[in-house]
Amino acid sequence: MNGSESLIKTLVDGGVEVCFTNPGTSEMHFVAALDEVDGMRCVLGLFEGVLSGAADGYARMTGKPAATLLHVGPGLANAAANIHNAKKANVPMINIVGDHATYHLAYDAPLTSDVEGIARPFSHWVHTSNSSSEIGVDANNAIQAAGHHNIATLILPADVSWSDNPQGAAAVMPISALTQVKPDKIAEAVNMLNSEKNNMILVGGVITEALGLQLSKLGEACGVRICVETFPTRIRRGAGSGVLEKLPYLAEMAIDFMKDVENLVLIGAKSPVSFFAYPNVPSEIQAKNCEVLTLAQTGDDLLHCVEQLLNQVAGATVSANCHPHQVPELPSGALNAMSASQSIANLLPDNAIVIDEGATSSFMTYPLTANSAPHDWLTLTGGSIGFGLPCAVGAAIACPDRKVIALEGDGSAMYTIQALWTMARENLDITVIIYNNQKYHILALEFARTGARGGKPGPKAANMLDIGSPDLDFVAMAQGMGVKATRATTAEEFNEQFAAAMSTHGPHLIDAMVPPLQL
Repeated sequence: MNGSESLIKTLVDGGVEVCFTNPGTSEMHFVAALDEVDGMRCVLGLFEGVLSGAADGYARMTGKPAATLLHVGPGLANAAANIHNAKKANVPMINIVGDHATYHLAYDAPLTSDVEGIARPFSHWVHTSNSSSEIGVDANNAIQAAGHHNIATLILPADVSWSDNPQGAAAVMPISALTQVKPDKIAEAVNMLNSEKNNMILVGGVITEALGLQLSKLGEACGVRICVETFPTRIRRGAGSGVLEKLPYLAEMAIDFMKDVENLVLIGAKSPVSFFAYPNVPSEIQAKNCEVLTLAQTGDDLLHCVEQLLNQVAGATVSANCHPHQVPELPSGALNAMSASQSIANLLPDNAIVIDEGATSSFMTYPLTANSAPHDWLTLTGGSIGFGLPCAVGAAIACPDRKVIALEGDGSAMYTIQALWTMARENLDITVIIYNNQKYHILALEFARTGARGGKPGPKAANMLDIGSPDLDFVAMAQGMGVKATRATTAEEFNEQFAAAMSTHGPHLIDAMVPPLQL
């Protein structure tokens, strides 16, 4: 058994069953080992940012890591933007980065780079394997380091990969359980929530159906506002889910939303801050006199924490406030962000997974789908665009029996458009909705909010916010990569095309021609 074979065997034994790959010369022995070791599903992507985004989506839906296979430092650099999003989402990922043979590094060949240096800002754990006899142990350490919430990067020199490993695969240790919040912390939170002050609980991370219902019960029992952070990793929503508020994205709106909060309890969330800095706008969202208690952090058992709070406030018998199943009528007439959202809310199938990178065009979809069929919603946690299409790939591989809908801006889609090819190659049940307004409209909004040039771009600046001339033909691009694609210009066309995609299996793309949202 060579180094690569023992590496893959250790990963599989440790529950890492999917590897998103884009290999190069240094990884050829790893690629060969995929045929020698059973249990690893290999998914090819045409760009490294697709691999890391797919691993993110897979982890969000399964709670366990996938591996990526990346080619030396530049390949890791290409993947970094979506590794950043995964790191902000607090999901596990194991990046296997091939490198030159150890003895070849001294020659400074064209692809030689500081791989560890590239990896560190985007990883919680970085290690270069020094010998084939150690690679099994190194793989086990990577699994342990990734755990439930971390990014682990294991660098695999080519000679470590191809050399014989007499030790074989390593025995894999079980991942440590989530930490339970200590009783004294629970008591401190109970005292805060029982006060007569204006109290709020801000929750983040993965909000399962059970957690959402318990949070809703807690809000009813204590008379406290329960709010979800702006960009949660994953949240269960729709009919039957607990009613929870959501922190607005725009800093001014978020500050107004929290202006009267005197006590803030954080469960799986950090104190909220403005996404960007703006002139004369505070960076911190909560009021200066607000007392903040961090009750549960990443790595803590959030459900157990909330259940303990409920027990302490005698709220275990309180009923949750749940969303009814109530959807808007199918729209007619003009196709725009509102009518597309109404159609999605009406036709969303049971147990769908929605990936939201629609920027300004999907602002209204979230509130309009609150009472739709039960579904999971995944958001752009780190703000690095090009997340939506790859994340949909990973979610679909994680949950092949569920519909995946990717809400995607036209500009964002072009960062990782290669994901469409992987959708077709793997025959994934994904429907991509491209909001095609031919602009970087989110940047037009931000241009106004920053006050640059008085909030009004000149001709050169306006040209930098416009992505027409030539117009992007997403139907042609999708069809060229094997994905069935249609274009919708009216609400009726969108209704028909979305309904058809929901009733059939496989990848679809709808090029929704919408005007920029008037904000």
